[in-house]
Amino acid sequence: MMIDILVRQAGADDLPSLVTLDPRSVALQPESGRREFIHRAVAEVTCWVAALNEIVAGYGVLDYTFYECGFITMLYVHQDYRRRGVGQALLEHFERMCQTPKLFTSTNLSNLPMQALLAKRGYTLSGVIHNLDEGDPELVYFKRVR
Repeated sequence: MMIDILVRQAGADDLPSLVTLDPRSVALQPESGRREFIHRAVAEVTCWVAALNEIVAGYGVLDYTFYECGFITMLYVHQDYRRRGVGQALLEHFERMCQTPKLFTSTNLSNLPMQALLAKRGYTLSGVIHNLDEGDPELVYFKRVR
């Protein structure tokens, strides 16, 4: 069965879906700052959603604040839609639209599915950042897109 994934710019109408998609942005965890991050990314036009049959299944944020290179600061897929190509569709979209020849992203050492997806898309390990999440280093990945 072919799944049609549409990646499009996030708008204000998407905010209710986006803030409930990721459990770190719901009211139970206001200290995470994720809700504010999502609102800011939508307002700054750096947030993109991946929709399956008009249902927001995931989102990503691409900006250029990492040494003036493209950086995917967030890629999140709702657990019910993982392993269906949503994350890959977002990565492909960001790779095509990136305005710099270098594209970076990062993930935690514990996030093996994301590491596998990045390897599949041709990203290489570029560095490690300790002390962001206690006991779970952040792995920085790189891909030349031009």
